[in-house]
Amino acid sequence: MKRYCLALDLKHDPELIAEYEEYHKAIWPEIRESIITAGITNMEIYRYGNRLTMIMEVTDDFSFDAKAAADAANAKVQEWETLMWKYQQALPGAPDGAKWMLMDKIFQL
Repeated sequence: MKRYCLALDLKHDPELIAEYEEYHKAIWPEIRESIITAGITNMEIYRYGNRLTMIMEVTDDFSFDAKAAADAANAKVQEWETLMWKYQQALPGAPDGAKWMLMDKIFQL
């Protein structure tokens, strides 16, 4: 099993942040299915201010490229991603069009 940590920012708007959190209390069934089908066995998102951190535990055969290709072909995932972009903003220094950015692990106990 592998674990990844990713980061993304939300827009600096308390109302939008509250809406974003409401959506994540009950994600759409199609989104849940796309996550599980990709080989993600656990996913957690934490927030501090407008900074989000996502921790993903995945199967050994998980692939970011395969997940991206499956998501691009899934109309419901694309609808979700478009909706979520209302609340999200790229991290400073992120490439154009990039959302969640993979973080480098620098310490483990």
